[in-house]
Amino acid sequence: MNDCFDIKLSEAELRDISSLALAHVGDAVYELLVRAYVCRHGEVTSNAMHRASVSFVSAGAQAHAMTKIEPLLTPEEQTVYKRGRNAHVNSVPHGSTVGEYHSATGLETLFGWLYLSGRRERIGELFFAAMDGVNGNAT
Repeated sequence: MNDCFDIKLSEAELRDISSLALAHVGDAVYELLVRAYVCRHGEVTSNAMHRASVSFVSAGAQAHAMTKIEPLLTPEEQTVYKRGRNAHVNSVPHGSTVGEYHSATGLETLFGWLYLSGRRERIGELFFAAMDGVNGNAT
């Protein structure tokens, strides 16, 4: 593998990766998308971009995003989401509920799985559906 941005693992390889490892990758993928979105939509100072980005990647915000995209998921994507949502986590951050954190973990698992399976277009579809209407703007 020479291209770190064009990873495409097989189904067997993806099955061997734990839900929380997929969430670990998905967290980074989702945050990168959010940071690019914030940068593109007019935040001008680094402090403002950071605050806006943090507001979109909190467990509560990710749980809300999941409610927007869940009806769009294929059965396979729904299975991956539930795999992550139901994963055993050791702690829940302050300021979020257990339910929000589990839903956010499911979203991150889904985005990690999509990224590692090479489904970049699908990541974009789901991300823009999640961001639709944010700040009063349709994306």
